[in-house]
Amino acid sequence: MSSIIDPNEVRFFSGRSNYKLAKGIADHVGVKLEETSFSRFANDCLGIQLGASVRGRIVYIVQSLTPPVNERLIELLMMLDIARGAAAAEIHAILPYYAYARSDKKDSPRISISARLVADLLATAGATHIMTMQLHSPQVHGFFSVPADPLTARGLFVEHLRKRNLNGKKAIVVAPDAGSAKSSARFASLLDLPVAVANKKRYSDTDVRISKDIKKQVKGFKRAIIYDDEIVTGSSVLELSRILVKSTITEICVVATHGLFNGDAIQHFNSMPEIGEILTTDTVPQPSTEQLPALRVLSVAEIFGEAIYRNYERESIGSLFTFWDEEG
Repeated sequence: MSSIIDPNEVRFFSGRSNYKLAKGIADHVGVKLEETSFSRFANDCLGIQLGASVRGRIVYIVQSLTPPVNERLIELLMMLDIARGAAAAEIHAILPYYAYARSDKKDSPRISISARLVADLLATAGATHIMTMQLHSPQVHGFFSVPADPLTARGLFVEHLRKRNLNGKKAIVVAPDAGSAKSSARFASLLDLPVAVANKKRYSDTDVRISKDIKKQVKGFKRAIIYDDEIVTGSSVLELSRILVKSTITEICVVATHGLFNGDAIQHFNSMPEIGEILTTDTVPQPSTEQLPALRVLSVAEIFGEAIYRNYERESIGSLFTFWDEEG
């Protein structure tokens, strides 16, 4: 790829949320990750300066919306605005993790649909194109007023799990709720496994109730693969796991694209020996395996790199989309 993408035509930058992944993506497409200077004024305002000229060039800015989320968002908006003001030809915002995607509907009075608001802010700041991975729901894709590509890590997980002889272990894929049923069904189909869907009700950010009816759906199976888009506090996955181990399930693998493990999540996962493996990606920085021994982290640098390359060459990236049926 490095012989095709002209390094003089492209500028690659990273915010402070996930420098390691940004470096991996830049290395994959064969371009240099440029320096960016961050400072803070006496009145607590951020100061940012891009370390290379972007005039007339194609600019890529990588930033995951990880804690502190609002700080990282402002960093990204300022970097986009800098690139626009410095006459960049194209400005691609690469958000491996789009935190506000969970706020995708008005389910209470007088609240903001923040997923749409942030999408508008990105375009206003100067983004001409968005790349992200595994949005919380398909409808968030429609909130962007500029072209947006929601990529998927499904292929990475499938490739990893195909080595496990899952059919011989009486395995079943379990969706934590109806909202993840379609993506779980796609995932199960690629592994040639059946799928079950739990009935979840969320009362607060940490209070989740799952119907025990799921035990009927998994009866006779020994291994469950819980498939979800993200783990924040782990409340949904942990509650589901507790119910599953009271059925015939003896071994659980948790698969989630974004693993944040906030609060006491690591402690709670470590307290469940039935969870033998937790598969996630590096869309956000991950804890060490010393902190969470069951954790296995797969890098999405190549997926983003391939999408950037195809975009640069004006090729289709449909097979990399989250909501398409093709593998990967």
